Amino acid sequence: MDRMIKRPRRLRGTKALRNMVRETRMSKDSLIYPMFVVEGTGIKREIPSMPGQYHYSLDMLPAALEETAKAGVSSVMLFGIPDSKDEIGSSAWAQDGIIQRALEAGKKAVPELYYITDVCMCEYTSHGHCGALCGHDVDNDRTLPLLAKTALSHVQAGADMVAPSDMMDGRVAAIRRILDENGHVEIPILSYAVKYASAFYGPFREAADSAPAFGDRRSYQMDYHNAKEGIKEALLDVEEGADLVMVKPALSYLDVIRRVSETVHVPVAAYSVSGEYAMIKAAAGKGWIDEASVVCEAATAVYRAGAGVLLTYYAKELAKFMDEGRIG
Repeated sequence: MDRMIKRPRRLRGTKALRNMVRETRMSKDSLIYPMFVVEGTGIKREIPSMPGQYHYSLDMLPAALEETAKAGVSSVMLFGIPDSKDEIGSSAWAQDGIIQRALEAGKKAVPELYYITDVCMCEYTSHGHCGALCGHDVDNDRTLPLLAKTALSHVQAGADMVAPSDMMDGRVAAIRRILDENGHVEIPILSYAVKYASAFYGPFREAADSAPAFGDRRSYQMDYHNAKEGIKEALLDVEEGADLVMVKPALSYLDVIRRVSETVHVPVAAYSVSGEYAMIKAAAGKGWIDEASVVCEAATAVYRAGAGVLLTYYAKELAKFMDEGRIG
């Protein structure tokens, strides 16, 4: 038998060596934990389709934020669920809106966290769509100033970064303009640039009370058959002033994450969405999978595809696994 010179197994012999030559590197600093804030008092209510995730009232939010920080996660994404909704979602930019007050409470209680806010209308409109309507269609251009006002109100309340998720054409430019005009040139925009019309959002729509009252969102969210279109969306948003771009969902779109990361010259984030979380939880609950191992493998796949930032409901667990050396 000829002598083998090349033996890939040489670099797999010990944990120290495997860690040394690891191609995909992850950091706790790259994790963002999504959180849901509701009106009321004394509320820490588990979301049925997302075991381990909760609705928090403002008085319960600081403790949850402290727990997140202690876990080693330094950034959170806040989603607000208001009591009052109307046709144009006016509570989204109200000075005393749920997110505005959540930012005030969070900044006061846990100032070391980095606060990102979701900018969209779906949680705030009575019809559940992501903008103002013209008949049964979302009016793109009429929605832009509403999104811009919402983003500005979040920043004025203390947001460190805003993340428009609506998928309206031109919304990044509208938000960048209003922030700059009001002296907030330093505030970054994380654009949900490549957001697909996905069945994986089901549990989130329960959590955020944001399911559309009629129709669907396929006229503004992307067709999941398309990858090149995602490149176009990402490049447009960067041109309009996005400082980071996001692909959503994550696991079914690893190819898109790869294409976007190879094309744009800004950081790329991915959102491991509610449906991905719920499927892992459900299978683990049945004893069909090892939850921790699957969570580590799935997260690594997202980073390996090219994402540098990960929004995930498993952020706290992943931070622990990184500390333990299971991934990272």
